[in-house]
Amino acid sequence: MSLGVHLHFEDSHVIMENGILQVTLSNPEGIVTGIKYNGVDNLLEVLDEEVHRGYWDLVWSEAGSTGTTGTFDVIKGTSFKVVVESEEQVEISFTRLWDPLLQEKLVPLNIDKRFIMLRNSPGFYSYAIYEHLGEWPPFNLPQTRIVFKLRKDKFHYMAVADNRQRYMPLPDDRLPERGEPLATPEAVLLVNPVEPEFKGEVDDKYQYSCEDKDLRVHGWISTDPPVGFWQITPSDEFRSGGPVKQNLTSHVGPFNLAMFISAHYGGEDLVLKLKPDEPWKKVFGPTFIYLNSVLDGEDPLRLWEDAKNQMMIEVESWPYDFPASEDFQSSDQRGTLSGRLQIRDRYLSDEYIPANFAYVGLAPPGDVGSWQTECKGYQFWTRTDIDGNFCINNIQSGDYNLNAWVPGFVGDYQYEVVITITAGSDIDVGDLVFEPPRDGPTLWEIGIPDRTAAEFYIPDPDPKYINPLFVNHPDRFRQYGLWERYADLYPDEDLIYTVGVSDYRKDWFFAQVTRKINDDTYQGTTWQIKFKLDQVDTTGAYKLRLALATVHISELQVRVNDPKADPPIFSSGVIGHDNTIARHGIHGLYRLFNVEVGGSLVMVGDNTIFLTQTQSTGLMPALQGIMYDYIRFEAPPS
Repeated sequence: MSLGVHLHFEDSHVIMENGILQVTLSNPEGIVTGIKYNGVDNLLEVLDEEVHRGYWDLVWSEAGSTGTTGTFDVIKGTSFKVVVESEEQVEISFTRLWDPLLQEKLVPLNIDKRFIMLRNSPGFYSYAIYEHLGEWPPFNLPQTRIVFKLRKDKFHYMAVADNRQRYMPLPDDRLPERGEPLATPEAVLLVNPVEPEFKGEVDDKYQYSCEDKDLRVHGWISTDPPVGFWQITPSDEFRSGGPVKQNLTSHVGPFNLAMFISAHYGGEDLVLKLKPDEPWKKVFGPTFIYLNSVLDGEDPLRLWEDAKNQMMIEVESWPYDFPASEDFQSSDQRGTLSGRLQIRDRYLSDEYIPANFAYVGLAPPGDVGSWQTECKGYQFWTRTDIDGNFCINNIQSGDYNLNAWVPGFVGDYQYEVVITITAGSDIDVGDLVFEPPRDGPTLWEIGIPDRTAAEFYIPDPDPKYINPLFVNHPDRFRQYGLWERYADLYPDEDLIYTVGVSDYRKDWFFAQVTRKINDDTYQGTTWQIKFKLDQVDTTGAYKLRLALATVHISELQVRVNDPKADPPIFSSGVIGHDNTIARHGIHGLYRLFNVEVGGSLVMVGDNTIFLTQTQSTGLMPALQGIMYDYIRFEAPPS
């Protein structure tokens, strides 16, 4: 006979239990102070104060502030309420209402944190409703998330993906007497770790970042006793920035995170900014904290496989039917959209080309491509099949733009009509045609238009800065300090790429970074693309398409055949705060520049395009630079 769910109160705490686990929360703050499971009194870090164990937090700043920092706020409720209490389910609420008297001390939000426990369920759910009234002061919200700090004496093995899991160093290893700080605060060289096996490794939480589309389950395993602690996020809809936005997962602490809004890999463009008189409400979650165990003697790493199976169950159960808040839309309040996406590019084919495996999604109305910085509303994405067919289910009621981008093609698609989803609606938009940017036939191209720099040359790391997990790994770009290898490979002159001779997989460095002159001085770099033309249309307009995978405090200037031309034929201006190079990513925000090159600038025979990144005077100039996604040079229209 299974036990039902029970709720009881002790001192200033409320306890949920169902015979499998027991969860203790402070009352009325709503901080998770204890999780009892499988004979362990508390899976959370008992050496920390209660407020630092399991909590929702946010970072906010006043309207008009710049950057991605602000006031850090662990969200503590001021009132408690039982929403549902039965043998099948308990749902409890911890709310904090905004007080105008605290205008400068508290973010202008009403926040309702919810926790749910179900009968026979080895875990618990959490979600929150954030609400801002139009008459309240506007503000910026760079980040909000859920954090769990686990016991460092128990949880030593971390898993983020099938090929990204390992035994991890201890938090003590990052302290000054054991670790040597590197170029960024997050990166530490372990020089005297508690466990000698980690000596000489670099630890950096950003090495374990993950794209949202792949960020469904991650967590930690204890071997004594064999217990798993997992964060399962069954839907992307409430996270900002679309399917390839990268977020933190788990890292040394042991920490386990559920990121909802963050500026990582995008900078200030990904900060939620409310305007005067703008109301806003959003539900974040629910996410599921899943606990599992195996018998002593069994392989604890089986817990990862079980967690993946549970993740699939949660995904198939979305949207959940048990959250009590009317702000969380159930399946019967949602709608469906389907259609087929095709590509028209007359220089590739006279026929329509199926947009196979394209990303297709609904996001709040905005400019073309704005979905990748959208953080106020909800987004719903899928991939097309081999024929370009797509179907998006469980879309919340509301108004949306239909957006798409297609690996193998540059540019963004947006359907010209705003789509309104209502409860039960089933919309078929039919055949849609995306015409990617194109003026003339391709004369040459470098790379693959997939919005990353992963296909370019990624060097081996300096042996002093190795994370062994990423040796011979598909994500070799996650090693620390790869930006420093540019000067090793190009000590005397910058990169020169010759079309038809060079191979972008070996001869195009993955990032156009600055060059170190001495300890404190860096300078911009100029890369050259050399190519031959057999004939030239002197009256026509050639087109240089520069798709960038990420930019950080850089200016890209383009010159043709005259490296000293002033002004250049194109300047991007100083753009980007993605910080992708420092954070071991291979893309940030996608940008496409279409540069017209007059026929009078090129000549029959040898030609050179000069790509200059001018900026080298930021706070951390070594980390400024550009990653290219793809470059194409087109002849004038034929």
